[in-house]
Amino acid sequence: MESEIRLVFDTLSLTSILVLLVLGMGVIVSMMGVFNLAHGEFVLLGAGCALLSDRWLDSAVWGMVLAPIVVGLIGVVLERTVVRRFYGRQEASLLATFAIGLIIRELVRSRMTIQVATVPPPIESTFTFLGAQLTWWRLILIVATPILLTVCLVVLRKTSLGLTIRATLDNPNLAESTGISTSRTYSLTFGFGAALAGLAGALIVPVLNFFPDLGVRFVIRSFISVLLGGVGSFAGPVVGATATGLPTGLLPNWLSGVWPEVIVICAAIVVVRFRRNGLLGGSR
Repeated sequence: MESEIRLVFDTLSLTSILVLLVLGMGVIVSMMGVFNLAHGEFVLLGAGCALLSDRWLDSAVWGMVLAPIVVGLIGVVLERTVVRRFYGRQEASLLATFAIGLIIRELVRSRMTIQVATVPPPIESTFTFLGAQLTWWRLILIVATPILLTVCLVVLRKTSLGLTIRATLDNPNLAESTGISTSRTYSLTFGFGAALAGLAGALIVPVLNFFPDLGVRFVIRSFISVLLGGVGSFAGPVVGATATGLPTGLLPNWLSGVWPEVIVICAAIVVVRFRRNGLLGGSR
């Protein structure tokens, strides 16, 4: 019983992080038509902020606070210099963002003197639930995600910034004609997606440790989640991330090797085959 509880607990914590990643990627895809394959490297950069903060300040907390700001600014710079050249050209954007991610990953690899670096969680204590020993940090990850999702939803639905983003998402030409700077909105949106990925990386690195390929394990899963959930809505990426994250985390308890990943990907392909817009694509 204790092992099953730990498995569910660990799966929920990793799925929570995946939800943050997929939400940022989904907004970028919906607005710009760009599948950002460098999204995993934004996770890596956020994790790097936590690692450097732990090494220099003896605590990863400041790195977790600064990660979304730093990575968000990097995302804005990349959008203005590279990504905006590939709006609406999905094949070209895949290649361009893949190249960006590869450069970032190899730069990080070249600066590391060890293969894996550990980052202790800010809260290292544990608690007991139904006989299972669980960590407080994973519980924080599970609780933090719905709070962050609520904040994002409020910003998108209740603020002028959110109105601008939704107007640009619905009809960029009409938004431009009303005086909205779609160019600036694109930059802010891309930065927002990068910031969520950076925050996710900083939060998850105490659980998974820091290594150059940290983001690679998330990017394909995020890609599949966006396709499965559908673009054009807030709930679509969240549903897609949950539908892929939970089975991927739970199935290894019964299946070995790559079979859990294969089953989830095949199921996603079947869904997309019969629902081209995903489970919730296009709904508002």
